[in-house]
Amino acid sequence: MSANLLFPSDPTQRAIARDLYALVEDRPLISPHGHVDPAILADDLPFPDPARLIIVPDHYLTRMLLSQGVRPAELGVPTRNGEPVQQDGREIWRTFARHWHLFRGTPSRLWLERTFTGVFGVDIPLGPDTADEVYDALAARLAEPAFRPRALFEQFNIEVLATTESPLDDLGTHAKLAADGWGGPGGRVITTFRPDDVVDMEWPGWAERVARLGEMTGEDTSTYRGYLAALRARRAAFIAAGATSSDHGHPTARTLDLTDAEAEALFQRGLRGEASAEDAEAFRANMLFQFARMSIEDGLVLQLHPGAVRNHNTWLYATHGRDTGGDIPQATDYVHGLAPLLQAFGNDPRLRLVVYTLDETTFARELAPLAGGYPAMYLGAPWWFLDSPEMLRRFRETVTETAGFYNTAGFVDDTRAFCSIPVRHEVARRIDAGYLARLVAEERLPLAEAEETIVDLAYHIPKRIFKL
Repeated sequence: MSANLLFPSDPTQRAIARDLYALVEDRPLISPHGHVDPAILADDLPFPDPARLIIVPDHYLTRMLLSQGVRPAELGVPTRNGEPVQQDGREIWRTFARHWHLFRGTPSRLWLERTFTGVFGVDIPLGPDTADEVYDALAARLAEPAFRPRALFEQFNIEVLATTESPLDDLGTHAKLAADGWGGPGGRVITTFRPDDVVDMEWPGWAERVARLGEMTGEDTSTYRGYLAALRARRAAFIAAGATSSDHGHPTARTLDLTDAEAEALFQRGLRGEASAEDAEAFRANMLFQFARMSIEDGLVLQLHPGAVRNHNTWLYATHGRDTGGDIPQATDYVHGLAPLLQAFGNDPRLRLVVYTLDETTFARELAPLAGGYPAMYLGAPWWFLDSPEMLRRFRETVTETAGFYNTAGFVDDTRAFCSIPVRHEVARRIDAGYLARLVAEERLPLAEAEETIVDLAYHIPKRIFKL
């Protein structure tokens, strides 16, 4: 790969971008939001074969092949209905390699190629004819002690990595990390409070999980008041385990300030299994408002990741479960949806609200003006379907004029693919270097200020906003 990867083609801007990127190329990585399984680092066992490390858990990859008729079971993705699943890692890899051409021009190809070369030192171009050669080279690396999870964590120069857990998680893995000197408050691996499974009434099994929440905390979760008390108790446990933020993946950005009586009525209908879709949406909206209030009380940064229609591919959900590539973005209203929350808490210096979107049309029209107008609100990086070089560049172009750089919250890799973390940060830093270089070349920003800004974007801003 060229040293000028993703830099502007204009020679003047490219030279400036190269110099700016050099300032952050070796800076530690701050990963304040992601989905890496903490057991990987707690147990520090060798990774499995290349297919199960790279292909099987990555729905970016498996959904692309599904779009061309390759069933996830052929790629080793577990099923929920007993359907036979390909177990041979080499065969999974060969199937993937035969379809490598599908990823031309995609960020997935860029991430993988940089992972092969930058992480594993394997520069053999992938294709049907080289599948076994690449597989064997990667497998040989994975057998070396230098490629165990904790060794790679050090190699990646990660300063802090936040994982994401349900309130029903006993945080035992994080306790093990803390005992080894890796976790706990101020640790290198910390947890994030993600309560969606005990908030979303439309998630099958919600009432049973609410009951388990009560069992864990000793609170009476048959009442709304006891339910709130149980959530506060789990938030306190997460903070004790090192959490600095919560995260909420609601379908919309709607917020509501319901009375206790109104919320209790919704809550009881949910427990009885009588809640309508409108009830479930109103309850989620109310709970987002309540979580903002809790954040003011306990200091957790509030992250909102709205806009995904979950399990749109119902066959995929029925066969393989959640988070396997069946989700689709939808348009999202932030101006009206967030109004109750922002009008109540948006000027409170104790709240930090980081808002993400899957609807890029809202960046210039809604999100940048909101972040530029409320001191509590920051813009999260493009994520999921928008995490691509083109979108990262458009993000800077559309939000900077209204929100500036310092109302954005820094890059988040938001990944389950541990080995892709350094590559994703590299891409974001290269894009920022290119954007700043253009401002310098156009004499809109002095070089010294661009140099300060790129270091802030890559390192200082996420540390400050996420309280790391």
